[in-house]
Parts: sequence; structure tokens; C-alpha cells
Amino acid sequence: MVYVIYSAAALAEIAGCFAFWAWLRLDRSPLWLVPGILSLIVFAWLLTLVDTQHAGRAFAAYGGIYIVAALGWMWVIENTRPDRWDLIGGAICLLGASVILWAPRSG
Repeated sequence: MVYVIYSAAALAEIAGCFAFWAWLRLDRSPLWLVPGILSLIVFAWLLTLVDTQHAGRAFAAYGGIYIVAALGWMWVIENTRPDRWDLIGGAICLLGASVILWAPRSG
């Protein structure tokens, strides 16, 4: 379930940040900021749903999922296919996120 939450959070964060990108870099209307800000609020709320005692651990593990989601956004929304180095890096990030999430903890 945590990967579903992280995936939804990544989509919300990327969409929110893209709204700012569209406004500032693509000369879109400032009205793009309204759904962008709402999307960023949803992103922050979703991260609170992850079952962990430490916010930092939730955020660190999320980083790996975010990177893979950003590559997916690049491919699907921006029509730029990730190259093999993007895919290798994304796989490494997912492995790292999994270690952070699922490693046995003492105490």
C-alpha cells in the first residue's frame, strides 16, 4: 500500500510543480497556479498517510519513488523517452527506497 501512496504523492507533487513550470517557463496563465497549489497540498497530505514513526524516513524513501515517477512524467507527458542511464538510475533509486522502507530496524 505504501507504494500506492507514494505513487499518488509523486503524481500530485510533479503535477503541482509542473503548474509552476508552465506558468514561469512556458508562459501559461497564472491561473495554472490554482490547481498546482491544490495538488501540492494533496501531495503533502498523502505523505502523512505513510505508516512510519519518522517523517524523515518517509521522505527519504519517497525520494526514490519520486525519481521514477518524474521519469515516467518525462516519457508520458513530455514525450521524451528515458534512456538506459535514466532507467538504471531509477532502478537504483527504487532499490534504495525499498531498503529504507523495509530494512529490519533495531529498537
